[in-house]
Amino acid sequence: MSVLGHLQAKASAAVLSGTEQTSINTSVATLSGRITSYFGENLVSQFRFGSSTRDTILPRSMDEKSDIDYMIVLKDDGRVPQTYLDRMKKFAEKYYSTSEIKQSSPSIVLELNHIKFDLVPALDSWGGSYKIPNGSGGWQDTNPNDFNGTLTQKNKDNLFLIKPTARLAKYWNAQNGNVFDSFSLEKWLIGLSYWSCTNQKDYLFTVFDNLSVAYDWAQWRKDRVTRAKQIVQNVRYYEQQGMPATAEVEVKKLIP
Repeated sequence: MSVLGHLQAKASAAVLSGTEQTSINTSVATLSGRITSYFGENLVSQFRFGSSTRDTILPRSMDEKSDIDYMIVLKDDGRVPQTYLDRMKKFAEKYYSTSEIKQSSPSIVLELNHIKFDLVPALDSWGGSYKIPNGSGGWQDTNPNDFNGTLTQKNKDNLFLIKPTARLAKYWNAQNGNVFDSFSLEKWLIGLSYWSCTNQKDYLFTVFDNLSVAYDWAQWRKDRVTRAKQIVQNVRYYEQQGMPATAEVEVKKLIP
């Protein structure tokens, strides 16, 4: 197998299997029914958002922190965000008492055996946006699915290789201790120019060519990025020298 073949294979493996997707859908359906029953007339709407709706979520075998973002929009009764978070936690404790439940503002994390949910309480705002807890006791506006259209168009304009590239980059990130916030990494990479790219290797290597960290970031983060860039350089060198087998061994240090 070549470097390109290996990356294509890993990109394919980074897609949820049918079994895993079915299991998630079953859990979402159960969650939805329980939310409807628990919150009753105080419930405005509920929906999934995030990477699971963009086709960039990773299987848990590739990222143990992979989760389903789920927004629960409630009627606004003038309470502070923590009140709504407390309500989310009480709901989870009632229906999922044997599961791990914890607050990780702006969400309540509910970890089941096969998947983790980030339950985000929200209030209706204006223009189709929502208010969610900002982590400092107040509210912040968000439009949770506005990024989906941008990503879909970018993917279409780039040989349908942006989503596979995002999954590979997120896999590297997860394997290296989450150097970057996953969503921020995803948003950043769709802003790059891929004008000279023609295949999966070109796209992924462009991402690593452009990765950078702030000067005041922890040294371990800098080291992970430096190592990734060096591996990419090594792969290119080995390929230029007519050493495809060595290049493949090298790229597996980047994307195992």
